[in-house]
Amino acid sequence: MKMLILGAAFAGLLAGTATAQTVTLQSGAVRGTTDAGVTAFKGIPFAAAPVGGLRWRAPQPVNPWQGVRDATRFGADCVQVATPFAGPPNPVGTSEDCLFINVWRPAAIAPGKKLPVMVWIYGGAFLFGSGAQPSYDGTQFARQDVILVSPNYRLGRFGFFAFPGLGKDHPGEGTGNFAFMDQIAALKWVKANIGKFGGDPGNVTIFGESAGGVSVHNLLTSPKAKGLFHKAIIESGGGRDGTLTARPLKADNADANYPVSAETIGLNFAKRHGIEGTDAAALAKLRALSAEQVLDGGKETAGGPEAPRTYAGPMLDGRVVTETAESAYRAGRQAHVPLMIGSNSAEMPGGFLAAKNKQELFDSFGKGKAAAMAAYDPDGKADFATLLTNVTTDRVWAEPARLTARAFVQRGTPAYLYRFSYVADSLKDKLTAGAPHASEIEYVFGTLGNRLGTSLTERDASVVRMMNSYWANFARDGNPNGSGLANWPRFTVAGNEILDMANDGAMRGGPDPERARIDATELSEGKVIAR
Repeated sequence: MKMLILGAAFAGLLAGTATAQTVTLQSGAVRGTTDAGVTAFKGIPFAAAPVGGLRWRAPQPVNPWQGVRDATRFGADCVQVATPFAGPPNPVGTSEDCLFINVWRPAAIAPGKKLPVMVWIYGGAFLFGSGAQPSYDGTQFARQDVILVSPNYRLGRFGFFAFPGLGKDHPGEGTGNFAFMDQIAALKWVKANIGKFGGDPGNVTIFGESAGGVSVHNLLTSPKAKGLFHKAIIESGGGRDGTLTARPLKADNADANYPVSAETIGLNFAKRHGIEGTDAAALAKLRALSAEQVLDGGKETAGGPEAPRTYAGPMLDGRVVTETAESAYRAGRQAHVPLMIGSNSAEMPGGFLAAKNKQELFDSFGKGKAAAMAAYDPDGKADFATLLTNVTTDRVWAEPARLTARAFVQRGTPAYLYRFSYVADSLKDKLTAGAPHASEIEYVFGTLGNRLGTSLTERDASVVRMMNSYWANFARDGNPNGSGLANWPRFTVAGNEILDMANDGAMRGGPDPERARIDATELSEGKVIAR
């Protein structure tokens, strides 16, 4: 197949001289840079630096500045352990002072016109990531007349921490899920300021992948996020109970899946550093720890696997996260907004189920065992590694996505379901199981060419164009369809419609070809053999 580099519409390589543009916000003026028809504003503070006494506090109002703030480079990433999964390091590095937001918009917007807004919530297991990653560059959305916004949010023990002394001096703020509070603060910033950039605060789409998708689930079901967005996209974000949101804040043994409460985990962390008690003095000592001590090398326990846990992750705090997403969906308590949701075809090659053979794997389906054997291995000849990949993908991502879509349409809200199976031509020999976790992101953002360069083929470029267009169209009016695109049917409970983004580069809308697998997974009632 003929090789090429993406053209101007998707490579961001148009020639041109960068020029400055200034926008005046509530907190002060910012100066961005314009290049090739797109203006970017980077590293804008949307909340006060969560340092010192503001560590483990809800985000506070940003301190206004005088003059014009330079917004031509990203701010620091939030403190995190270095990992190859997070992409190239931010030249500015990491810091607790990391609550920055980035905006991409068309350089020229007609007077009086308000553009749709997309707010990207990055993934990374709530442990790593940032809005500054090159894969998340908003240039191509801006070229589709969509404003792209990417905020940072606190990670790891900085973003999720509960301790009996926390919140007593500020009881109205809530405690525990500081990362989700950051996301909500960023959405409030968008509502207050995006009009200054030419965006429509009444047409905001939130979207995220993996932990970002889980975040979207939480925002859809959090009373604190009500009215801050109008559409939602969830990429590989699960949707059933147990999606990192079931740890109780205070009571041990309140949940069979999470016997240790988040506050007990916080006490474990304090004891690791020789801090006893739960009063203000103990909390002051915790806040006096260095960022490196809090990060603790990314350790989640005080030693080996059997040692006391020292990292909680997202939790049920009773204020920001009041219930699991599945609980809210079953009761119809989610935000009633148009939804786009899906997963990839080989989310976790090899899977992470503890089954050692086919017998154990199919036994884990419970009453869905017979249906699973017929759907996954009808002739008994399926490769075990492939089975693990497919079952893991369906159990953790694909079936929960359908469950979520069903919950929305049953309440009269449109939903669009997808499965992304495409693998770039130059990678097909390596990624034989299918499209792995997070591989759709660079197609959505139109940034695949930045990574593949001359290895990008015409077919790759076509898939990029279609993916970026579907997402931009949905941001405009809640319908991904548009000129030059294959029809993406709305999901219905009876029809199980899906857009199959196939490995041959075609987009095929219709009944889910893997429905038998998903049905068998649903029959299993979520029984999983997990490592």
